[in-house]
Amino acid sequence: MNTPQDPIQFLQERGFIHQSTDLEGLRQHLQQGCATIYLGFDATADSLHVGHLQGLMVMRWLQRFGHRPILLIGGATTRIGDPSFRDDSRPMLSEEQIQSNIEGICQTFARFVTLGESGNAGRVVNNADWLDGMGYLQFLDQVGRHFSINRLLTFDAVRQRLDREHSLSFQEFGYTLLQAHDFTELAKRHDCSVQLGGADQWANIINGVELARRQGARQLFGLTMPLLTTSDGRKMGKSAQGAIWLNPQRLSPFDFWQFWRNCDDRDIGRFLALFSELPLEEITLLAKAQGSALNAAKVRLASAVTALVHGEAAAQLAETTAQELFVEGGALQGLTTISISRATLAGGCSLTELLEREGLQPSRGATHRLAEGGGLRLDGQAINDPDLALATDRDGWLLSLGKKRHYRIQVEN
Repeated sequence: MNTPQDPIQFLQERGFIHQSTDLEGLRQHLQQGCATIYLGFDATADSLHVGHLQGLMVMRWLQRFGHRPILLIGGATTRIGDPSFRDDSRPMLSEEQIQSNIEGICQTFARFVTLGESGNAGRVVNNADWLDGMGYLQFLDQVGRHFSINRLLTFDAVRQRLDREHSLSFQEFGYTLLQAHDFTELAKRHDCSVQLGGADQWANIINGVELARRQGARQLFGLTMPLLTTSDGRKMGKSAQGAIWLNPQRLSPFDFWQFWRNCDDRDIGRFLALFSELPLEEITLLAKAQGSALNAAKVRLASAVTALVHGEAAAQLAETTAQELFVEGGALQGLTTISISRATLAGGCSLTELLEREGLQPSRGATHRLAEGGGLRLDGQAINDPDLALATDRDGWLLSLGKKRHYRIQVEN
């Protein structure tokens, strides 16, 4: 796709920009040649989720403009956890868990940016490389003396935690200083001049820019993206089943595809601009669609995002599976599988019990209400009494919860 010469204008038009430390200065900086830009990820899980997609797309576009992406893994900072806009401390992970999580989340990077050592190829960097060997007194001398406690207490993420009288450990309080040091260290090691982050990272980012200034280093720039929410105000990336993970081991490509296919009508245009590579002219037309054309626009969105995350083949399979499921009733592939042992069936397991066990329904009452409305089906047949024991002579069923949630139940011997 052809892109304009001004990357800031391009990102603004697609809805990626929320705040910047110096937007006009950053605009000029990005037009002067190849700049190095970093985006950070703490290894709190073994997969990235939908909330990370916006940043990955920005890095993808900026690399196309000729800039160099750095994907920073928080091998050290994961041990502390960013307290920003949280009411509780993150659970502490073992070193083995952190390393396993790093391996999991790195699987996604190469789908969005070109990695390597030459030209503007991106690279993956771990902040444990410099933080693990840094002594406490050395850190206080290089970083801590440049920050006022008075100023840190004014940041929203800290103030809100204290106003609610929730505990904030000294360890968490120091997280923002570690992130600021990451920025200046990347500037020294990799000529990095720009940090990208979500809106909730604003305070951490400006602390890095300020630290560079106080240390007498070059000017650094910060850029944040809008908080991702749906049109009804919910935080993006959650479903009735939990987070929308990007690794197929966590969430099947079909269920990922369904998440986008089932989005609110009002979100189609915005999501296409953020999470697809379609030109804005085409997106504007798709966002205005009505009736059957509206459904086609949602399919276009679902397939475009799934192709970016899981590949064209997975996107085509998910779209074909959905077509067979909703229209043709043919053989299905790619659905999330729920396993149940034959011994469990022999013990008299009901559909109600199975749904609660798998976390697909929050309560027995919710399952009964779904059944009363005709939305609970096995192999297309409505289930009126979900408390009856499931048959013991079957190898499996197709389970439907309403019109938009579908699973395969597989009986294991």
